[in-house]
Amino acid sequence: MTDSHLKIPLPNTTSRGRQPEKLNQLIESLSFPSLNPQLQKLSHLSGYLQNLPTFTNPLDHNQYYHPIDGFYISSSDVVLRQILLNLSDTFPLSSPPPPVAYHRAGPRKHVFFDPSTVRAAIVTCGGLCPGLNTVIRELVVGLWDLYGVRQIFGVMAGYRGFYSMEPIRLHPKLVHDWHMRGGTILETSRGGFDLHKIVDAIESRRFNQVYIIGGDGTMRGAVAIFDEICHRKLNVAVVGIPKTVDNDVGIIDRSFGFQTAVEMAQQAIHAAHVEAESAVNGIGLVKLMGRSTGHIVLHATLSSRDVDCCLIPENDFYLEEKGGLFEFLEQRLKENGHAVVVVAEGAGQDLIPRTASQKEEKDESGNPVFLDVGVWLKSELKRWWDRDHPGELFTVKYIDPTYMIRAVPANATDNLYCTLLAHSAIHGVMAGYTGFVTGPINGIYAYIPVTEVANAKNVVDIKDNKWAWVRSVTNQPNFVKS
Repeated sequence: MTDSHLKIPLPNTTSRGRQPEKLNQLIESLSFPSLNPQLQKLSHLSGYLQNLPTFTNPLDHNQYYHPIDGFYISSSDVVLRQILLNLSDTFPLSSPPPPVAYHRAGPRKHVFFDPSTVRAAIVTCGGLCPGLNTVIRELVVGLWDLYGVRQIFGVMAGYRGFYSMEPIRLHPKLVHDWHMRGGTILETSRGGFDLHKIVDAIESRRFNQVYIIGGDGTMRGAVAIFDEICHRKLNVAVVGIPKTVDNDVGIIDRSFGFQTAVEMAQQAIHAAHVEAESAVNGIGLVKLMGRSTGHIVLHATLSSRDVDCCLIPENDFYLEEKGGLFEFLEQRLKENGHAVVVVAEGAGQDLIPRTASQKEEKDESGNPVFLDVGVWLKSELKRWWDRDHPGELFTVKYIDPTYMIRAVPANATDNLYCTLLAHSAIHGVMAGYTGFVTGPINGIYAYIPVTEVANAKNVVDIKDNKWAWVRSVTNQPNFVKS
């Protein structure tokens, strides 16, 4: 990015299609004398280790690659986070805020690891997600085929596997069909995070590249591991590959496995619709993943068009009284004879009665334990109908496809995405970067400090057009009490 002015050309206008005068003045004034992006600092091994040797990138001599000008990414190649500009908000444009930028992902001309000395470790943590095995496979194949790394290890059973189990040797022949299988063959677990034992194990096993695949809790663990490695001044690069089927990781465009989850969720919604439509006063109730965000429910609703009500954690709802869920469903049953309700697992948690012990309960990752909103809502629907319509036929068919969705292999789109994530991570680590996460921002793969990703959230904006689109498709109430 240079200091040259950024100008937007005026469109051709005619007497029949003339721009409003105020907008013309606004566009003419859109000239930034100095648009310098705020580049987010990316940690590098040379930041705390002196006199590190550099090597020519092995891709120069790879029979499948023929690097030309522009093949290698330079430090001046950046990806902008914000690409939308509201003209009215920036007028007058005397001092626009600098856009946030990240280093672009991809191969660098020089690397900071001799492939013959690399000992790479790959670990998966947290819950299952479509694409986990694809990421593992592509890390192994990428390290092996692109850079000639021959010492690649899988850490079993999550973070605790670093210090409690022997790692397994990985090679392309072993992992060749892993992308066709759901789950994670390396196995996974929650909890077990003991910082000093983990870093001691990394040091004693002479791992110098660590690839950590997991969700927000796992990424917070990666931050701690990175910090401890820096403190000990170890020549070890740490990279996170964010994994969450809920798509709640911030900054990046989306999480791997999300599109597969939406595709599978549609099948559950279709089944619920068939069941509801085939019964007298039938309601199909589907619970989908989404602890703190409702992206899967939202996208599945828009994709299927069979949903009458979409309940997400970001938008509170209530059952009784005017404008509530019961009133809406009663009207739908009168009109259509059936209805489909899809609810995210994190929705309505404040409505479900809890005992004192349940209020304090945490899982192994330290997250609050959620009660089953699907089972609770099914019970409440039956209670409502028996109370207000005694003796009338009524059926609730409840479907919870959660574990089925988590366990399936990734679809074609997610498989491709996982490959690009893995290769981007390898290129960054080989270039000496550390303490980062890789992912697409506005469609371009970038390197993001892991500290930012660990603390960022991607929630559904219920003031956004997409949520308005959901409501227009379902015609559901906004659940605002008068």
